[in-house]
Amino acid sequence: MHLAIDRQACYRLYWRTLQPKLAPGLRDSQQVYEEVLTASARGTQRWLDVGCGHRLLPPWRLDAERALVARSGMVVGVDYDHLSLTKHETLSHRLRCDIGRLPFPDGTFDLVTANMVFEHLDKPEQQLREIYRVLAPGGRLIFHTPNKFGYSTLLARLIPEAVKDKVVYFLQRRAEEDVFPAFYRTNSRSAIRRLARLVGLRVVDIRLICSSAQLIVIPPLVVFELLWLRMLMSKPGKSLRPYLIAILEKPA
Repeated sequence: MHLAIDRQACYRLYWRTLQPKLAPGLRDSQQVYEEVLTASARGTQRWLDVGCGHRLLPPWRLDAERALVARSGMVVGVDYDHLSLTKHETLSHRLRCDIGRLPFPDGTFDLVTANMVFEHLDKPEQQLREIYRVLAPGGRLIFHTPNKFGYSTLLARLIPEAVKDKVVYFLQRRAEEDVFPAFYRTNSRSAIRRLARLVGLRVVDIRLICSSAQLIVIPPLVVFELLWLRMLMSKPGKSLRPYLIAILEKPA
């Protein structure tokens, strides 16, 4: 109980005082992704979310997720992890499958999305070819993922695998079963452009973005992280921003 109270105090300090004063204007990358998704999914009749896990958006945006799905057409989620699929609170159409072998006919979907999934792709060319296949002409792929050269990714890759689960749980309270191997093979602008060219997708936009700090529960360190993020929000620090949102399109 004592730790929970301490964490709550850390979050209050961060959101009420530290972030507004040290990095004004900083937004969580999930908020930016939600805005891009909302604009793209409005009126979409056939939408596939790959690696859907047990949510499309973070838990603090559950109401927004429900509203987004409700005003869309057919929304299907796929994931290889069966346990995650059983926990999904929003999608009624869910399938367990490999992204590299999607069980849908050619041109089935107008929109394919992925939220914090592409860092886990082990065979990105094969998996993107499958996404290309199930996209209808003119359909779009939108994904939100860590930037391979972002500061948080570079630091995360230095953490030994033996303790990574414990670090993730301490910082984010994310359970061990929700931590998966990451390869970062589709996580830079150059890699995305190269893979898009190989499979036939057109790059519409690749946006490097900042996000809320990772070290919220360690106030002395989060001060320095916020100052770093403030610098990254300016143009000179753009390449080290921690996340990216990519929009790719299948030619009509």
